[in-house]
Amino acid sequence: MTHKDELKVPVSLIRCTDYSPHRVRSAIKKHFSHLGGVEKFISKGDKVLLKPNFIIPRPTTIPAQTHPAIIVETARLLKDVGAKPLVGDSPSWSDTYRCARALELTESLKKLDVPLRHFSRSKRCEIPLAGVRVSISSIALEADRIINLPKFKTHQQLTATFAVKNMFGCVCGKEKAFWHFAKGHSLEEFSRLLIGIYQLLSPCLTIIDGVVAMQGQGPIRGEPRNLGCLIASPDPIACETICSQLVNFDPADLPIIATAKKIDFGTADPDRIELIGDDYKNSICTDFKPALPSPLSFSLPRICKSVARQLAIRIKSAFRVNSRNC
Repeated sequence: MTHKDELKVPVSLIRCTDYSPHRVRSAIKKHFSHLGGVEKFISKGDKVLLKPNFIIPRPTTIPAQTHPAIIVETARLLKDVGAKPLVGDSPSWSDTYRCARALELTESLKKLDVPLRHFSRSKRCEIPLAGVRVSISSIALEADRIINLPKFKTHQQLTATFAVKNMFGCVCGKEKAFWHFAKGHSLEEFSRLLIGIYQLLSPCLTIIDGVVAMQGQGPIRGEPRNLGCLIASPDPIACETICSQLVNFDPADLPIIATAKKIDFGTADPDRIELIGDDYKNSICTDFKPALPSPLSFSLPRICKSVARQLAIRIKSAFRVNSRNC
């Protein structure tokens, strides 16, 4: 192996044609094996936050959220090595518990004795890269390790989101909408905020759910597109670069990758990325539908509308629960 090869960043890509537990479990085990083994990332007794993409209560037929099989099988593997996984998030709409119920995830986590948490308690943290202080989930800050479990999706404001933006869910409640208002005037400024939050929380590994991705009007109104793969790496920008190439997007067109390259965060240079596992270059998806762009910045009326929508979802969900209990 040459010195140049030693400097390459590994990205593991494993074909996984559906969400059957045995296929997902096998793919996740292969990821860890390719990247140096579970013990490289997790120690026995570690409290490990699994951070999925929960965004709005939608079933698995709508690929807006990380599929429950990815979450459950990752948690199962961690428990097998003596770690203490928990699952948590702060969805943009509704809450973690309703999002998990929509995915039919709650009972599976109970059977594994894996806690499910909604991020509400927070701590103000400096994000030097963005020059601001942000309320970050105390659960995320107190975890020994974090494994990032995002969904492969197009995005109306950021072209596509593969790895980095999922950690924005560790910003509690509607403060996320505020930062769209405060930093959304510039794609680079907003990307610096997202990267700064990722740097602060420093997930040890990202595993991207690309079995069924979302194309078109992501992150919540797109349509399903079978890609049949899981992508993993400790380097989120290397992941983003490979994911972009997988669907024939130019990585330079993604604001997060462009900003990361500018500030020298992660690995955006394809020549410095070593793809391990299954090659994709003969099966690139050349007709993956992009999202029609919309403004990144949220106006104050839009923030008020978002808060009202969140309240309506909570009231509607509570009514459904009460109706079932009658």
